[in-house]
Amino acid sequence: MLADTTAHPLEQLMRERIVILDGAMGTNIQTYKLDEAAYRGERFASHPSDLKGNNDLLSITRPQVVEEVHAAFLQAGADIIETNTFNATSLSQADYKLEPLAYELNLAAAACARRAARRVEQQDGKRRYVAGAIGPLSKTLSISRDVNDPGARDVTFDQVRAAYAEQVAALLEGGVDVLLVETIFDTLNAKAALFAIQEYFDDHPASRVPIMVSGTITDLSGRTLTGQTVEAFYTSMSHAPLLSIGLNCALGPKEMRPYIEELNRIAPIYVSCYPNAGLPDPLSPTGFPETPESLAPQIREWAAQGWLNIVGGCCGTTPAHIKAIAEAVQDCAPRVVPKIARRLRLSGLEALAA
Repeated sequence: MLADTTAHPLEQLMRERIVILDGAMGTNIQTYKLDEAAYRGERFASHPSDLKGNNDLLSITRPQVVEEVHAAFLQAGADIIETNTFNATSLSQADYKLEPLAYELNLAAAACARRAARRVEQQDGKRRYVAGAIGPLSKTLSISRDVNDPGARDVTFDQVRAAYAEQVAALLEGGVDVLLVETIFDTLNAKAALFAIQEYFDDHPASRVPIMVSGTITDLSGRTLTGQTVEAFYTSMSHAPLLSIGLNCALGPKEMRPYIEELNRIAPIYVSCYPNAGLPDPLSPTGFPETPESLAPQIREWAAQGWLNIVGGCCGTTPAHIKAIAEAVQDCAPRVVPKIARRLRLSGLEALAA
């Protein structure tokens, strides 16, 4: 069932038209060609670990870069921008020895996104929304990294839940409009995130915001990295009061198409998608083959079929891609949420309906 979000303006907007999500933060940051010193700034000049590549840290050391990326997507037509927090948990920041910084990273990223949104809102009078991006972690609960010990795990469920709880609290304190659990390759990690979100809402009812979820089909097998089909993934997530379910990353539009079509058929909630700009291609000047002119018509076809409520771009997509997508779908009606028969639905690697 749909979450009780009828009073939320974002839910109302999705009833009226297809909502536009932003594009890639990471690959757009790469265009700035920042060096190690730029990532460190003055505050982390003597930090013992390399920090180049820790894009989440830029919300503190180079906030103007993060805000510029946000503003470019907003000016291109995005209704929703995602905070620069894909790896802003203590577990993921451990790779850089910055675990204690997780809460501050999320607060700073939310502030960057909100400042950019307000600035563009003042320019055109159109309301924008900030989604608190909750990434998949650098560790997994479902897969052993030790081929000799299938039961070995780097983390426990409670550790993952606690890391997400810290991130959720900071994002909500920072004033995000929605929480987006995204790029899910391990459903158990995502369940820990949803558990942490619900715990926070139980303790802070006034902080409740809509929840969006987006999984990742990693290859043409049609399964997540941990082996679930699209329907099994949705069934595993359906216990939560979600605003939307969707897919992002890993695949380009050609490869993602059948899985978005399937979600459209089975999901009694809103559907989102934000594909990569094609599969990574080292021979392409940008590293991804899909241009704005080639990507947008493919997305328009999905919209014309009535499959979409929210659409944007993932790796390799630029403000030009988002502008082209927004223009391509502007005259397409949003997907009508179907009524799905109530049945007992179970999921392992595949779904079972009794």
